[in-house]
Parts: sequence; C-alpha cells; structure tokens
Amino acid sequence: MDNLKEKTAKGLFWGMLNNGTTQILNAVIGIFLGRLLTPAEYGIVGVLTIFTAVAGAIQASGFTQGLINLKKPTEKDYNAVFWFNISVSMVLYAILFVSAPLIASHFHQPCLVEVSRVVFLCLPISALGITSNAYMLKNMMNRELAIINFIALCLSGFTGIMLALHGFSYWSLVCQQLLYITLTNIGRYYYVRWMPSLRVDFTPVKEMYGFCVKLMITNIINTLNQHYLTFIFGGLFPIKAVGNYSQANKWNTMASSTISGTIGQVAQPVLVSINDEQDREVRVFRKLLRFTAFLSFPAMFGLALVSREFILLTIGAQWLDSIPMLQILCLSGAFLPFYSLYQNLTITAGKSNIYMWCNICQILIQLAMIATLYQQGIMVLISVYSAFTVLWLLVWQMIAQKLIGIKFFDALKDTIPFMVISLAVMAATYYLTSSITNHILLLFTRILLAGLLYVLIMRLTGAKVFEECINFIFKRQPAK
Repeated sequence: MDNLKEKTAKGLFWGMLNNGTTQILNAVIGIFLGRLLTPAEYGIVGVLTIFTAVAGAIQASGFTQGLINLKKPTEKDYNAVFWFNISVSMVLYAILFVSAPLIASHFHQPCLVEVSRVVFLCLPISALGITSNAYMLKNMMNRELAIINFIALCLSGFTGIMLALHGFSYWSLVCQQLLYITLTNIGRYYYVRWMPSLRVDFTPVKEMYGFCVKLMITNIINTLNQHYLTFIFGGLFPIKAVGNYSQANKWNTMASSTISGTIGQVAQPVLVSINDEQDREVRVFRKLLRFTAFLSFPAMFGLALVSREFILLTIGAQWLDSIPMLQILCLSGAFLPFYSLYQNLTITAGKSNIYMWCNICQILIQLAMIATLYQQGIMVLISVYSAFTVLWLLVWQMIAQKLIGIKFFDALKDTIPFMVISLAVMAATYYLTSSITNHILLLFTRILLAGLLYVLIMRLTGAKVFEECINFIFKRQPAK
C-alpha cells in the first residue's frame, strides 16, 4: 500500500511537472506566434487539426491503452502493436494525400492542397513512437516523459518562431508540428532502448483487438468531440472566425489538459494494479477525484477571470473576439479532467463497450443540438456545447457507481466544496480588483490575490489533499 501510494505520488508530481512545463512552454510559444501570425493564418492550419487527430486515433487503434491494461505485456506484444501502427499509418497517409484537393475545396482555401499533404506526414512519423510511449506510460516513466517534452518543445518552438519571423506564415506552424513529433520519438527511443523486431507476429494484436477496437472508436469520437466545431465553423463562418475559435480553444485545452494529463498518466496504471480490490479502488478513486477538483476548478475558473488581460497582453488586440469564447470554454474546461478519470476507470474495468457507447451517445446528442441551433451564431453553439459537456458527467458517474459502487453524493462531497470555494475566490478577486485599469497590474494582482485566497481557505478548512501535497513537496511525514 505504501509503495503504491509513493509511486502514485511521484507519478502525479512528475506528471504535473511534465504537463505544467509543457503548457507553459506552449503558452510562451503561442504568445510569440500569436503576435507574428494573423487569425487567418492560424485558421489555415487549425482546420486540418480534426483530420490529423482522427487519423491519429485510428492509427493508434486503442493499443496504447490496451498495452497499459495488460498486467505484464511482453516483447511480442509491443512488437506486434508497433508494426500494426506503422501499417495503418501508411494507408491513412495515402488516403489523406489523395483527399487533399477535396479538403481545400471544402474550406475554400487552395493552399490547403500543399499544406495538408505536408501536415499529414505527422501520421507516419508519430506511428514510430506509439509503442515506446505506451511502454513509458505503463511503467510510469513520467520523469523521462517530462524531459523529452521539454527538449522537444523548446527546439520545435524556437524553430517555429524563427520561421515566422522570416515570413514563412502558416508554414512555421507546420514545421513546428513535424519537428516536435520527430524529436519526441527520438527521446522515447533514447530512454526505452527498445527496437522493433523484423519477426512480425500479429497474434497479440488479434487477441487485444476486441477490446482495443472499442477504444479506437471511442478515441475517434472523443477526437471529433474536441475538434468538430472547428470543422463546422470552417464551412459556416469566415476563416477569421475559425482562427479566433482555434485560438480560444487552444488556450482552454492547454490549461485543462495540464490537469487531465497529470491524472491520466497515473490513473490507469494505478487502477489496473488494484482493480480486484473494490473497497480499495473506491478509496483511491475518491482521492483522485478530490485531487482533480483541487487543481481543476481554481485553474480553469482563474483563467476565465484573467482571460481578457491575458489575451490583450500576450497575443494582442487582434484576438479580442476570442476572449468571450475562451471564457465560456474555461467554465466547461474545468470539468474535462474528470472525464479523463471516469474514462480510465471504465477502461480499467475492461468495459470498453460501455466506454464506446457512452461517447457515441454524447457526440450524437451534441451534433443534434448544433444542427438545431447553428443559425443562432457561433457564441450560442459554443455555449450549448459547453453546458452539455458539464451535464454529461452525470452519465459517467452513474457508470462509475455500477462498476465500483461509488455513490453520487460521495462524488459531490469530494468535488463540490472545491468548486464553490474556487467560484467564491474568483468572485471576490474580481470585485476587489475591478478598479485597476492597468492591464499588466490587473493580471498579476488577480493571479496573486486569487492564489493567496485559495491557499488560505485550503489551510483554514484543513483540506486533506492540500496537506498531502504540502507534505509531499517538503518531504514531511503526515501527522499520525
């Protein structure tokens, strides 16, 4: 129990450091590129995101999660998945290469023929590292993942900025993506030191396929759920509006995925190791719920609070229209990390069919609502999408209750206090700082004041998750 607790704590620490550093670097890079490029230039690459993301989910085919879910995956398992991923990626690239003129025609942008064919090279390149990434996640090598991401982001981000400075427009974003994926793969192979064998046997793939194919379908649905608004907007609204939404969604995703990534890197490996001990599984799951709420609500509500000052000071007034979009997305973004936790629980229980159908129903209902309301405008679409994202968590909670017996009111008791405190802190901070007119002073004052108020309340209320974080950081033993 102590070993698992320590391993989980270290995994969360390095996962947080990894995701936090990644998002900070992405923010810095995004600030520079946001000032150097226009919304239309961002929109050119942004509309292709849905194609690369869906194709990426297909080529991975759920085998990353499948390998992690095995108690002790063998060399044969990893090798079979590697060659399967490579084969699928080559087929997908060929299909997308041929489809490039159709994509360009849909978005009324002739330049997308050439741009898309280069961007889609991300698929075969990324396929080379899927198996090594699964190995690192299975063994909770979060420290090594943090180092890899840091180096890859720094080098690719610097390259993208230099290209933008020299007038390469949207090509700077394309080159940044390709270089990041290449450097990430190199780093993974450096640490894993695993090389595929030419003795190809797809038997492990066949054995895992029934479980993984449902994960693949669900991953595709999740990807569509994250990116289909960009696709829809690209056909309904000017490319500038698409660029503004892409920018808002980027900042929201960067913030929420910091927490989601931290939780996701440890949730499945930890839950797999105890999935035959229901009482213990409930305790661990509830602790992860509290930790997620402790981080997610203040982070996302805080970003909504400072979004205007942040956008104006970082990427400039040309992105003013993205601010209300970002504020709405942040409110629902606070709940996205909980999706990661509930979904990992479902996968761990081997219920990939439930995982798949729950996500299918979610996106079908969302599409129906958008088809009904799209004429009301872009802000209404974003608002409806965000509200439904929050409400659908109730379905995941019902599934969790059937799987491990965690009660709805216990989940509320673990999460609602952090949400209420976070809202109260942000409201108090807003009114206390509303008289400040200088954007720089307002931004830093709000961040500092909100942070101090939140920590003070956590301290005064004796929040256990806060005390455990402090004890771990300073290596103190908890009080007996």
